[in-house]
Amino acid sequence: MIRNPNDIQDGAKKIRMLIAGYPGIGKSTLALSAPRPLHIDCDFGIDRIEPRYRMPYIQPRSYDEILNDLKPENLKDFETLVFDTAGKLITLMGLWAIKQNPKYGQRDGSLSLKGYGFVGREFVQLMDYCFYELKKNIVVVFHATEEKDGDNTRLRIKVEGQTKNNVWEPMDLGGFVEMYGNDRTIGFSNCEKYFAKGTRGIHGVYKIPALGPGSPNDFLTKLFEEYNSKAAEEVAANAKENEAYEQVMQEGSKIIAGIKDADTANAAMPPFKALQHHLTSRQELNAQWKAKIAALGLTFDTAAAQYKPAEEAQ
Repeated sequence: MIRNPNDIQDGAKKIRMLIAGYPGIGKSTLALSAPRPLHIDCDFGIDRIEPRYRMPYIQPRSYDEILNDLKPENLKDFETLVFDTAGKLITLMGLWAIKQNPKYGQRDGSLSLKGYGFVGREFVQLMDYCFYELKKNIVVVFHATEEKDGDNTRLRIKVEGQTKNNVWEPMDLGGFVEMYGNDRTIGFSNCEKYFAKGTRGIHGVYKIPALGPGSPNDFLTKLFEEYNSKAAEEVAANAKENEAYEQVMQEGSKIIAGIKDADTANAAMPPFKALQHHLTSRQELNAQWKAKIAALGLTFDTAAAQYKPAEEAQ
């Protein structure tokens, strides 16, 4: 079914986000500022997070453990799943993939090209499962690495093989964390330095507030609220536009219904042209008008700027 995008009604939604940055810049703490997070500590690095910012966690040694833990009955108390780091998650997926099919591996234990393709698809499937079936926010954390591009140095997420092309695919937001002087920032807009991803008004560079004694670690919680408030504004605007569309369609259809002959067609032209259109009303009503004129056998006389019966026009 072809649907009008203005029919979208969901304002609030779960969010999928990628965070990247150098080691030690505070990516994990930032990721755990999301609403009611479960920390999937693939890197076994929870001890590097200040105790006051730690959250409930699992430390999987295999991808099977992750699949076994991510069951609806285990996740009732959580709203966000934080994969930290996604690079290590993909490593666990690679080992799991080779067990599934030895052809996905090479003699040295690394993934083959087919293996990388399989792992990339599995990553997308896991994100889809967490988002669509578990209905959770998702935050994936990546280390950043530097790549030389001529005289320029660019930041990229640290992940092997073609899998890096898959990890961006399901994300709603993606940002790089950097230090500017004493300030930590996260950028959501593509630039010469890195790839990023912003949607629903979340663009540009945001300053991450410094955390001090007693200050809440809630940056992503507030960011997600901002994201969804913009979504709610879109829904409200769409509803208003849909109402205007319905009204003009009724007015236009009534005008067209009143056309019985050349005289009524000519009388209908000024009010029909004066209609204030919304969405696709102009195209739809013009099609209705043409169909009615054709059904009545009328012809438009350009010189006289009016409709006439076909026999008169000849």
